Amino acid sequence: MSNEYRKTAIVTGASRGIGAAISERLATEGFTVLINFAANASAAEAQVRKIESAGGRAITAQADVSDPAAVARMFDAAEAAYGGVDVLVNNAGIMKLATIADSDDALFDSQVAINLKGTFNTLRQAARRLRDGGRIINLSSSVVGLYQPTYAVYAATKAGVEALTHVLTKELRGRNITVNTVAPGPTATDLFLNGKPEEVVDRLAKLAPLERLGQPADIAAAVAFLASPDGDWINGQTLRANGGII
Repeated sequence: MSNEYRKTAIVTGASRGIGAAISERLATEGFTVLINFAANASAAEAQVRKIESAGGRAITAQADVSDPAAVARMFDAAEAAYGGVDVLVNNAGIMKLATIADSDDALFDSQVAINLKGTFNTLRQAARRLRDGGRIINLSSSVVGLYQPTYAVYAATKAGVEALTHVLTKELRGRNITVNTVAPGPTATDLFLNGKPEEVVDRLAKLAPLERLGQPADIAAAVAFLASPDGDWINGQTLRANGGII
């Protein structure tokens, strides 16, 4: 990179799926990447080795994003190791599906804790501590807009993430920090494909006019654009990376 120091990016939920693809892409763009994970240390360490074998730099950073103290410690570790944080990618999230009538308290509370409060926790630290000129990229979902049955609680948490994005954009006025959201559609991750019959996967793949599922690399490319100098003038936006499904 052209900067005098190597920029640092925290990617939450980065040990697998879309988060792993984002961490790999940012590493190829020259960022030192903190691979955040909640519990699966071995997967996070494997991701670090993969990045390092390709010539990049990465370290692991354990933190349950729903725990404010753990998130603060993660930022502390980044500052101690690298002097600060330049990019935050809020990818960590869970999805549990049920109709509103059938959703129990645990389904509601767990998704709010991780998807919404977890994003709030990292945004609060980033608002205080991100270096000027930085980037914040939140992950929403194209279910905000599609609003399918059984997705109510998940969609509500992601709609909340989009609201946080818009407000934080304005609160960071004067610091040259952009805040945007990427909203994937159906994406071929293990988490998405697990348990779905082939005919269901095929039907979902055909929904978008481009007639395929998204790949983690497609989402990583959108995030990398927003994190790059080419994304300087994009601020307060939700980019639906979904092949035109909505």
